[in-house]
Amino acid sequence: MPEKILLYYQFRPIADPEAVRLWQRDLCEGLGLTGRIIISPDGINGTVGGDMEACKVYVKKTKEYFRGIEFKWSEGGAGDFPKLSVKVRDEIVTFGVPEELKVNDKGVVGGGVHLKPEEVNELVEKRDDVVFFDGRNAYEAEIGKFKNAVVPDVETTHDFIRELDSGKYDWMKDKPVVSYCTGGIRCEILSSLMKSRGFEEVYQIDGGIVRYGEKFGNSGLWEGSLYVFDKRMHTEFGAPDDPDYVQLGHCEHCGADTNQFYNCANEPACRGLYLSCEDCREKNPYCAECSATMPSV
Repeated sequence: MPEKILLYYQFRPIADPEAVRLWQRDLCEGLGLTGRIIISPDGINGTVGGDMEACKVYVKKTKEYFRGIEFKWSEGGAGDFPKLSVKVRDEIVTFGVPEELKVNDKGVVGGGVHLKPEEVNELVEKRDDVVFFDGRNAYEAEIGKFKNAVVPDVETTHDFIRELDSGKYDWMKDKPVVSYCTGGIRCEILSSLMKSRGFEEVYQIDGGIVRYGEKFGNSGLWEGSLYVFDKRMHTEFGAPDDPDYVQLGHCEHCGADTNQFYNCANEPACRGLYLSCEDCREKNPYCAECSATMPSV
């Protein structure tokens, strides 16, 4: 049977997150779905994979409670996730400031203006001062980003508050800023945090990079590959040998083209991901920083 991966989120007040957790866990276990689901008082965020028919049932059942929630379908399946994880947390995306986020039945209050993929291109055509602001971890941008995007120096979403409050992006406050992330969820929060800090004209891409890439493939303003949080590690919107495809990722050791991330073998001292070609990975399973300190490498 064919399998698929579902990606989804919805911001809305949830009175009893633990009850929703138990329901979602039982629903996924009964359907044989694996993946990761986070529930908070402000909403739900999930990525699950499994049999296509089971995914269809999951969508139908989940929409009965989360009315209006949108699901993105992607290639893959249950095998792309090691297990099923369903947890309750203070935030469905951990920026570390749950008290700053305000939601109602329509979603995040005070967030950026949503733009459809074609409207992003129209904005860039009309305005020559548009700034793309990456709402992901910095390493994700090593293999793909919007052309000339500003990539903040962040390792986790926790770091964004420090970055926004540092003053280094104040030059953007009077410019049209298009925040972007994988599926749109991080920018729902990030755009509201930016607006509350004086960024005047903030936008976000409806459906995130995923929807933009589905619309334009390699022919739009997106360059490279998309990092994804499952066993695949990355995905493309068109053939890598397409003449419009822009290769951004390179092996840390030899500089060869690659989009493949690996975990550094120097665990638990190093928990970082690094880019490597297959040849270098076989010879040296450490990131460049650890390689410099490992006597045998």
